[in-house]
Amino acid sequence: MAETAAADKQEMQKVAGPWKEAWRGFRKSKVAVVGMGIVIFFILLAIFGPLFTPQGINEQNLSQRLLPPSGDHWMGTDDFGRDILSRVVYGARISLWVGFLAVIGSVIVGSILGILAGYYGRWVDTIISRLFDIMLAFPSILLAIAVVSVLGPSLRNALIAIAIINVPNFGRLIRSKVLSIKEDEYIMSAKAIGMKDNRILVSHILPNSMAPVIVQGTLAIATAIIEAAALGFLGLGAQAPSPEWGKMLADSRSYLTNAPWTMIFPGLAIMLTVLGFNLMGDGLRDALDPRMKS
Repeated sequence: MAETAAADKQEMQKVAGPWKEAWRGFRKSKVAVVGMGIVIFFILLAIFGPLFTPQGINEQNLSQRLLPPSGDHWMGTDDFGRDILSRVVYGARISLWVGFLAVIGSVIVGSILGILAGYYGRWVDTIISRLFDIMLAFPSILLAIAVVSVLGPSLRNALIAIAIINVPNFGRLIRSKVLSIKEDEYIMSAKAIGMKDNRILVSHILPNSMAPVIVQGTLAIATAIIEAAALGFLGLGAQAPSPEWGKMLADSRSYLTNAPWTMIFPGLAIMLTVLGFNLMGDGLRDALDPRMKS
């Protein structure tokens, strides 16, 4: 019994070892830690910020419209007299929700298609790869606009469109990883002892393909936030009176010269959130990629 427990402990240490080493490498990058700090700040803001906002997101006061930043309204007010700080804070929930859910959907669908293409090859690989090529032939934002135009303008449909356009990126990434892994000796040994394909895929192929997906997923969240803001700016994403950052930018275009704060603060929120995810993604790439280690 003691020998079994010791063996299990050693096995757990072997599994945890590479991730601990990656964490140590990640912490060495000050830029990556700063990025993680920015991301954590916006996540906490999305969760707890609305508890401390001074006003409701749709609370209008036309007598206080387009007021500059002050002690009563730290980020000023918009053209309906709504507090911009409250709307920016609530907008963090929308943007992060869209970013995370869109990427999760892309990872799930892209991983399934990429694994099937890379592992089984032949006609399966041909069909899936050509599908990815067709999708990648279109600029991502134009493809997202096309999908939303078919489904109808709404935040949910924008999320679906963003998830769809990112599927090929994850699919091709997983496919290339599977193509290199499936020829390894331990995979050949698993096949030789009669292990079924589905067990090989779940127990061996998928876990050993996750490192690049984690990095790409972190960077893709930043891209998804920008794409959601772009669709909102074009009127194809979140609809009024939703406090989505891109929609707030679109609504403030007419007041750029006489009330620039209506555009500055939502724009800063988008910029900082995207910057945080990009810095953190770069740090994860350096920590998880053996070629980046000295």
